[in-house]
Amino acid sequence: MDAAERDLLAETLRKTMTAASGQALDSALADLGWAELLAEQPDIAVPLAFRLLGETGAQAPLLNDVLLGAAGRPLGGTLPLPYTGGTWIVWERDDSAAGAALDAELPLRSVAAGAPVQLATGRVALGWWLLGTGRAMLALARQHAVDRVQFGRPLASFQAVRHRLAETLVVLDGAEATLVAATDDLGALLAKAAAGQAALTAARNCQQVLGGIGFTAEHDLHRHVRRAMVLDGLLGSARELTREAGALLRAGGSAPRLVHL
Repeated sequence: MDAAERDLLAETLRKTMTAASGQALDSALADLGWAELLAEQPDIAVPLAFRLLGETGAQAPLLNDVLLGAAGRPLGGTLPLPYTGGTWIVWERDDSAAGAALDAELPLRSVAAGAPVQLATGRVALGWWLLGTGRAMLALARQHAVDRVQFGRPLASFQAVRHRLAETLVVLDGAEATLVAATDDLGALLAKAAAGQAALTAARNCQQVLGGIGFTAEHDLHRHVRRAMVLDGLLGSARELTREAGALLRAGGSAPRLVHL
């Protein structure tokens, strides 16, 4: 797939995700050939689709497909997924199951522990979703800073606001670099941890920039904040994965060179 084809695919996916979410989006992506794209070009399908889910604020049970495909199983179903704190959930494909405590748009259901899943592929996919969510929050905060006038000056002219936006951009770009470089289990673990931490940093900084309006139901920020918190906990939170990485390095008695990380 050349650059022009990739741009066309990205535009098509963005329009589809802007127009639909949940079960309707799942069906629309199936009609667009999501299963074939995932099977034939996962290196393009996963970063593009999951990043756009974050940027548009849409949701679909695509993580199931990524994990099912990695296990060599037919797509279109569900499977138990480990969640933070030693719990397990299922990401249903039916909107009627929506109503998760933290993010009511997500059809998540608690279940008993299931069989091990291919964590690396799922963590990379979730990392791209978290990255897109972080960039969506940054875009909202940046636009508010440009439009808002405080004490007779644009909010964006205040150094404290600029610092928070700059810090957010730096951590998001750093997380993207780890996702691009993730080629093994440890790389995927570190990339998911970096993306989760970056999204949570974006939520904190962007909430500060937006101030009171960011807490209101009328503003979109709260949807992205809740989404980031849920996705961070799926397949291991940033805090848990950081500890796991430390334990692995201690057990191995050495750390990979920086270029390998």
